[in-house]
Amino acid sequence: MNPHLVLRVVSKLLIPLIVVFGLYVHFHGDYSPGGGFQAGVIVAAAVILYALIFGIENAKQAVPTGFVRFMAAFGVLLYGGTGVATLILGGNFLDYDVLHPDQAHHTGQHIGILLVELGVLFTVFSVMMAIFYAFAGRAPDIPEGEW
Repeated sequence: MNPHLVLRVVSKLLIPLIVVFGLYVHFHGDYSPGGGFQAGVIVAAAVILYALIFGIENAKQAVPTGFVRFMAAFGVLLYGGTGVATLILGGNFLDYDVLHPDQAHHTGQHIGILLVELGVLFTVFSVMMAIFYAFAGRAPDIPEGEW
């Protein structure tokens, strides 16, 4: 029997739940503490758990470094683009009320916050993954026999 069999089975059950919890934290962040930053860290923790159990190369196949770089840039552009869109629509930078004409119900506020928090989630997730890949990809300084 593989000594890591229990870890592999339990992690396969937990990783989807961790990602769903991260999405819950993100989408519930409009109404309670939480949001993009916390959700990005939680989703990155799920991928890091996957890398620790199944190996860094498998994790890089699931979440390639090119995708990580793209999402980091896209998250910043989404955040900044939301602010620029509000400027183009005649409001102040990140004045979300101009995003939707129904200002009585503050629908623009919800749209703007969701877009900004998605940008934060993408950026935080990607930066956490880039840091992990950078440190996990280093060769150990101590020879394998001296551990």
